[in-house]
Amino acid sequence: MTVHDHHTDDITDEVRQWLSREFASSLTESAVNEIVCSAHADLEGQIRPDAMGEMLHRLARFRVLRTLASR
Repeated sequence: MTVHDHHTDDITDEVRQWLSREFASSLTESAVNEIVCSAHADLEGQIRPDAMGEMLHRLARFRVLRTLASR
């Protein structure tokens, strides 16, 4: 594992934890985790690495809200 990979894992975990707490009453942690991982995969290599945290949070939160709205 490289330093970059470890940093990326930390960012992904942080976003997952943040959104899991925020939406705990509406979505399971595993559902949030799936959304965050999917958003991360879509962003990887598409944006500057130093912007990953903010962009991952924004995209994943948008997708969580879209998921809730479609219910």
